[in-house]
Formats: sequence, C-alpha cells, structure tokens
Amino acid sequence: MLIMIGGLALFLYGMYLMGEGLSGASGGRLERILGRLTDSPAKAVFTGAGVTAVIQSSSAATVMVVSLVDSGILRLEQAAGIIMGANIGTTVTSWILSLSGLEADTPLLQMLQPTYFSSVSGLAGVMLLLGKNGKKYKNTASVLVGFSVLIFGMDTMSNAVRPLASSPEFTRLFAAFSHPLLGLLAGMTVTAVLQSSSASVGILQALCAAGTVSYGMVIPIIMGQNIGTCATAMLSAVGAGRNAKRAALIHLYFNLIGTALFMAVFYAVHAIAPPAFLTQAADGVGIALIHSVFNIAATAVLLPFYRELVGLACLTTGGGKKSVDFGTLFLEGNGSK
Repeated sequence: MLIMIGGLALFLYGMYLMGEGLSGASGGRLERILGRLTDSPAKAVFTGAGVTAVIQSSSAATVMVVSLVDSGILRLEQAAGIIMGANIGTTVTSWILSLSGLEADTPLLQMLQPTYFSSVSGLAGVMLLLGKNGKKYKNTASVLVGFSVLIFGMDTMSNAVRPLASSPEFTRLFAAFSHPLLGLLAGMTVTAVLQSSSASVGILQALCAAGTVSYGMVIPIIMGQNIGTCATAMLSAVGAGRNAKRAALIHLYFNLIGTALFMAVFYAVHAIAPPAFLTQAADGVGIALIHSVFNIAATAVLLPFYRELVGLACLTTGGGKKSVDFGTLFLEGNGSK
C-alpha cells in the first residue's frame, strides 16, 4: 500500500511537471502541429490510434491528452477524437500477444513499452537541465522529466499490485462472475487496480488458454475493462484545471455510453436468437477480435456526437458556457460568441 501511495505521488507530480513544461514550451508551434493533426475528428482519431499503438498504452496516451488540454494546447473537441482513437490503438497489444505468441517481457515488446521511452526521456531531460540554462531548454526538460516521472509512477503503482495478478484467487475473479453485470464489474475492477487494460486483457487471454472461459463470460468482462481503464485518466485530472477534468470525463463517458449501447444491442439479439458461439471456449484471437470490434464500433457510432460528449463533460463540471476555454466547437455549434 505504501509503495502504491508513493507511485501515486510520483504520478501526480509528473503530471504537474508535464503540464508546466508544455505550457511554457509551446510558444504556438506545438499548437499548430497538433492543430494540423487534429483539425478534423477523423484525423484526431487516427492520431490517437497511431500514438497509442506505438507506445502500447492507452492510459499513457490519454494522460498526455489530459495534460495537453490542461496546458491549453488542445481543445476539448480535439481531445475527444484522440481519446476515441486511443481506445482503438490499445487493441494492438492483444493482437500481438494472440497472433504472434510473443510474451510481454520479450526485448522487442519491452522497447515499445512506455517504460522504455520514459527512461530515455528522463535521461535527455536531465542532460538538458545540466547542460543548458535557457528557459526554452528548461521547459523542454520539464516535459521530458515530467513524462519520465509520470510513467515511473504508473509503473510503481502497477508493480505494487502485480503480485495479485499471479494470485489464483485474483485471476479467478474473471471466471467467477458468470452474470453479465457481475462480469462487467469484475473486468472494470481488475483493470482499474492494474492501471492497464492491456495487462487485464492479457490475464483474460491467459485464463482462456485453459479452455474454461466461454465467450458469453468474456464479452461483459471486456466491456468492464474498457471502463476500468478510465481510472488512470480520472486520476491524472486530480488537482488539474477544469478543462483537464473535462477531458478525463470525455474518456469516461465515451466508454460508459459505448458499453451501454453494445450491451443493450448484444443482449437484445441474445434474447431473440442466442448466438451459438457464446457457449464455446474463448481463445486469445477471439478476445483480441472482440476488443477491437467493440472499440471500432463505439468510435464509429459516437464520433459524430463528439460535440455532445464535450457538452456532457462541461455540464458535469459546471461553470456554464463562459468557463469553456479555447472556443470549443460545442459552444460555437450552439450559437455562443
């Protein structure tokens, strides 16, 4: 528990350093680059998916988005598209593990993990701090060191609870909840504790290797995993500005609404004509496919309503229209000047 608290402290401090450095270093250039990459919802989705596929962590990608919003570099409607894309990009890990048979501790996959990038960025940031005195370099160093500290904090929290992942009692949580709502709760809880949907999906794939988990049990668990991964972004918004909280809420609402729609449609079909595959034993490829189909379908359905997601997040945090900075499209679409 003490190690986890220490990791949380590092996580929040890294978030603060990143926000301060990004705010000071942007100077308008970063806004223009990100503006070109996210000037349409489709571009924002592809940007989010690409970044997340590379760093192998939707949590890290979403946390960076929250930081960019908090710094005023991204608008909320841009963040909405990136967050949706991040949910798609995170499915790459499960495909790699299921199709290639590689374990997450192989050297190739280790080099693609955020922990690897954070080590390099931390070293580069410290070298800038020691070798350059200009304000521009200090801001850049703050971003690099902040990212390193943030990821180290995330890794520390994960390591503190990692022994639970090898506990038979802990892993049986997936198989114990055969009721859809209980399965959803199990997936959500485990993912929130592990701070990683990829790790949670990996455990589920390992369980399915024994052939004792059916697709009927897997589907609600995967839905819960998508909700549980929002815990990291919500945590990153603690102590941040109002718009950072709104970005985190967009992530939460996207997964909540997507899950509700998917579950409603799926179990409506199930009530009329139950699919035969639900009683079959799930495997790694099937889990990766379900994970991808859900996130792609949720993005396709909700992307046209990204303004409404921004509006719902603004409504939740309060403050009215005047509190929404950066001239969001949501307000422009409602006639606000």
